[in-house]
Amino acid sequence: MKNSLKIKTLGVALMISVFSSCTSDFDEINKDPNALTEDQLDATLAGPSFATALYAGIHNGSYSSPGVDDQGTWGIATGILSSTFIHYLNSGYGTERNDFSGFESRGWTRFYTVAVPALNNALKASQSNEQATAILKIWKVYMYNQMTDAYGPIPYTEAGNGQEKVAYDSVEFIYDDFFKLLDEANATLTSTSLTNVATFKGSDRIYDGNVDQWRRFGNSLRLRLALRISDVQSDKAKTQAETAVAAGVLENNTHNAYFKASNITPNNLNMIVNGWGYTMTASMESLLKGYNDPRLALWFSPIDTGVYQGQPVGGQQDQFGTTKFSAFNDDVLGNGSNPSQSLSETKNIEVFMASECYLSRAEGALNGWNMGASAQSLYEEGIRLSLAQWGVTNAATVNAYITGSTLPSVPQIVTSYPALTELLDVPVKLPVAWSANAANQRTQIAVQKYLALFPESWESWADLRRSDAKVIYPILNTDNLDAGVGKSLMKRVIYVTNEYSANRAAVNDGIVKLKGPDTGGTKLWWDTK
Repeated sequence: MKNSLKIKTLGVALMISVFSSCTSDFDEINKDPNALTEDQLDATLAGPSFATALYAGIHNGSYSSPGVDDQGTWGIATGILSSTFIHYLNSGYGTERNDFSGFESRGWTRFYTVAVPALNNALKASQSNEQATAILKIWKVYMYNQMTDAYGPIPYTEAGNGQEKVAYDSVEFIYDDFFKLLDEANATLTSTSLTNVATFKGSDRIYDGNVDQWRRFGNSLRLRLALRISDVQSDKAKTQAETAVAAGVLENNTHNAYFKASNITPNNLNMIVNGWGYTMTASMESLLKGYNDPRLALWFSPIDTGVYQGQPVGGQQDQFGTTKFSAFNDDVLGNGSNPSQSLSETKNIEVFMASECYLSRAEGALNGWNMGASAQSLYEEGIRLSLAQWGVTNAATVNAYITGSTLPSVPQIVTSYPALTELLDVPVKLPVAWSANAANQRTQIAVQKYLALFPESWESWADLRRSDAKVIYPILNTDNLDAGVGKSLMKRVIYVTNEYSANRAAVNDGIVKLKGPDTGGTKLWWDTK
């Protein structure tokens, strides 16, 4: 990774920046000097505000002028944290050894100074528009869900209230409200005769205001959250999951939710994965090579010897010297070979895929929930949709993968470093082909969801914590000796330093609601395994 990369101050050239509220003083994140007053807001501002909430809500910084560097928001909030924790990539920073190293603050700051004020402005401007409000409720659930699943109790009910102090709500309380908002949104979008919300035409860079698409998105989100609470509120989880599927979730790749990238809202993953030196991990290599996965060559590039080589996560500084590891495939996940056709501006950003819904439904079917089909058929369709999403549609190739009997392999690096004996114990010991054993089937679903969610790491991290499926290797070394951390999967992100100085009483109350110390080893409310 390029340690010399500088994160520049946002150079804002667009009117929309007024709504982003990115201040120079992040100590008081709940104060918004740029917030619009009630008399300044009208329906015409709902769309631009929503546009900002969408982009910032998926942790891609904020709107900026072409060439202005705000890629660091994705690189730090997502790349160095969740993507590293679950071995989607190797970051080269201390987080791969479970040391936060101060990186816990960037995502929090951008969320509360950009995404939240923008969403609140959009809600204020849409008060007289029932359908627009319904869509905003769905997006509120989506973006807050990622944050509460990362940190635990967070400012929610009072976020953006303009006060110096802002209370933290418990994860359980927030989840209860999520389901209420999704109920309300589905009721509105089901009963309306509108097919599009005109307010969001042109500003909504996911569905362009399409009512049916957003309704399906909301129900898919409901299904995701139902699985999340399945170990702590099993009856409610069953009800919510069955309600979601009956109402209609994402069912094919035309329903997929992508944020449409542009020169001012680029795909920050594509802009920086190779520039920062991110590499493929040994965990990804083990799965992709062992399964002869056709997505391997789409996601990553071979090293100069022609092989794909993943880097073990958690290595000590310079442990592997000048050893080459596979970079991301620049023509798919990168800037591409032609700067004038940079994929950072043309490749859309994955937000929510239909493949996830099928794999979630497969697990639900194993739980005894009515998911509309058998677990096996849902599992296999989820795989087909994920492969097709990346352009793999040849029937023979797809069927060979789904019925494959090969197992994940020992990473290539062991041939050069035979002392890495811990890599000989491959985490996943099952093929892709559907097992006859129910416990194995759950693991297979978790593995395929892990691959299908790539590169969207926030949800994948939450799902691995919830399922406790053994999909990735333990890290080689740890710099975090807190209870529950060590070499295991990180359980949460710690609170930011500025909150302790500016909002201490609320943070302390949040820790009480967390029911454990403010460390990466404290499990969240829904994480019981």
